[in-house]
Amino acid sequence: MLPLSGVRVVEFCQVLAGPYCGMLLADLGAEVIKVEPPEGDMMRQWPPITEGSGGGYSENFASINRNKRSVVLDLKDPAQKQAARQLILSADVVLENNRPGVMDRLGLGYESFRAEKPGLVYCSISAFGQSGPRSSEGGFDVTVQAMSGIMSVTGEPDGAPVKCGVPVSDVGTGLYAALTVVSILRRVSGGGPGAHIDASMLGCSLGMAALQTSEFFGTGNDPKKLGSAHPRNAPYQAFKAADGHFVIAAGNNKLWEAVTRVVDRPDLLADPRFTTTQLRAANQVALKDLLEVEFAKNGVDHWLAAFEKAGVPQGRINTYSQILADPQVQHMGWVEEMELPSGVKTKTFGSPVRISATDISKRRDPPGLGADTETIFGTNFKGKAAL
Repeated sequence: MLPLSGVRVVEFCQVLAGPYCGMLLADLGAEVIKVEPPEGDMMRQWPPITEGSGGGYSENFASINRNKRSVVLDLKDPAQKQAARQLILSADVVLENNRPGVMDRLGLGYESFRAEKPGLVYCSISAFGQSGPRSSEGGFDVTVQAMSGIMSVTGEPDGAPVKCGVPVSDVGTGLYAALTVVSILRRVSGGGPGAHIDASMLGCSLGMAALQTSEFFGTGNDPKKLGSAHPRNAPYQAFKAADGHFVIAAGNNKLWEAVTRVVDRPDLLADPRFTTTQLRAANQVALKDLLEVEFAKNGVDHWLAAFEKAGVPQGRINTYSQILADPQVQHMGWVEEMELPSGVKTKTFGSPVRISATDISKRRDPPGLGADTETIFGTNFKGKAAL
């Protein structure tokens, strides 16, 4: 049995942070009912759109909405809003990522259920939080990456601002929200009260930046962009070889000694600039220049094999097509077959965790818009739920 079997989650979310949280809960066995407006989650329009006998379907949307059911409700319609209320009363968890105040104005906010359903776990995801001077402002991953400081430490030292290619503010917030939801569910199962969870993208982005904020608190200085380098370890970054780039991570003196053996430069051990981890980090530009002279003599495959043999952590800078074909990925069974409502058969990256004696593989393909409305509310649905 999956850990969250028997838990019902109602998701009033679009795009990424909220739906990602919902997917994590669904992967662990929760019944997640995604409530969509008549036009659907806007992510349904994101390419790539694969065309099949049943029309087009977004592969991006599919990747975040497996194991869910979809119902369509127009929350501006009083009868359908009442149906949403009944659905919430049947649930253990509510997820919503509207701007603060929207659900309250609809009569579907946490306070409107607190007395009637004290065990309800109600999670609100927003850009900046449910209260405060920025609470009414909207935000997307890129704006939060910018405001949170993430972009200030991302990219090459003299380069233009860049964001992380992976939407870390969205995904990180979804992870924080899911962890907190299951924690409150445990409290409720022990007889304790539910709660209103306030998960903001800004707060979660800062929470993930513990090393950067602690550097500021400890020194008073803003952390700097270092490209692929590390502020406290070296050599610990991407290096250029004869035919491309690769990464090594020599984060202690033992590994540094192994690096000098691999490149046949024992003299570097006595260089006063590189005798400690702290000194190597402080002089890592000079160290990189010296090492790349050696790395230019051979290709990436040579250096990866040499460092692996020496026990130095190393990695190829893969494209997604390369890593998804990697034997380790295939061994773990992370890539799963999936059929879209359009009839197209495709693949998706499933849950990356494995639980002993538990099958956590995908149970349900992503839903068509409103595919489960009749199942949830009845064939003659006119705003009265058949729950």
